[in-house]
Amino acid sequence: MSCSPSMGGAGGSARYAAFDLPAYRASDPASVEVKVSIRNQAAYVMEGTRALLVMPVAVGTTSKPTPLGKFRIFKKDHKHRANSHGYASDGSQVIQTWLNKKPVGWKFTGTPMPYWCEFKTHYGFHTGWMKPYPCTHGCLRMHENIAPKFYDLVQVGTPVIIAAALPEDATIGRNIPRPPDAGPLPDYPSSFYLGEGYFLKHKTPVLR
Repeated sequence: MSCSPSMGGAGGSARYAAFDLPAYRASDPASVEVKVSIRNQAAYVMEGTRALLVMPVAVGTTSKPTPLGKFRIFKKDHKHRANSHGYASDGSQVIQTWLNKKPVGWKFTGTPMPYWCEFKTHYGFHTGWMKPYPCTHGCLRMHENIAPKFYDLVQVGTPVIIAAALPEDATIGRNIPRPPDAGPLPDYPSSFYLGEGYFLKHKTPVLR
């Protein structure tokens, strides 16, 4: 798939976990569309001219960019796991690895990618560590508290427009609140990713 969790040192975990942004219910869910600005590292969930959710996203790197163009969400999966990278275990130890590099005989469990919303084969929106610079393998990572709100707002068939820049960058996209850089933060333990923990690691989503 596309992204893997960040590793790092200490600091800012409580502020990261507390980060949240408001989201608003659509009057007509069928009229919702998502616009993504790579330059602003932002996504705008719109119902016509009304912004339902304005959120930061982590985008792909120069070598593994997020695809540009017009798409539609064609798959949603709250408890999605990657099929190419994750964790290998032999019962007594766990290592983070790619599937094709796991030790022979070890059990493999894919990286959890909660609230997966796929818009192009192998590319989707999903929960993941947020950084203020391009850091993914092409997916669009969302903060753990924002992802379930996004998941509620979109449906299979929702249009997704991804561009280098958008007009909204200069209006609703100015000065978007962003979480602390996850790069220096300590990662969750492997057991958290092997079980259900990461799929439930968020505040109770509330849409206004």
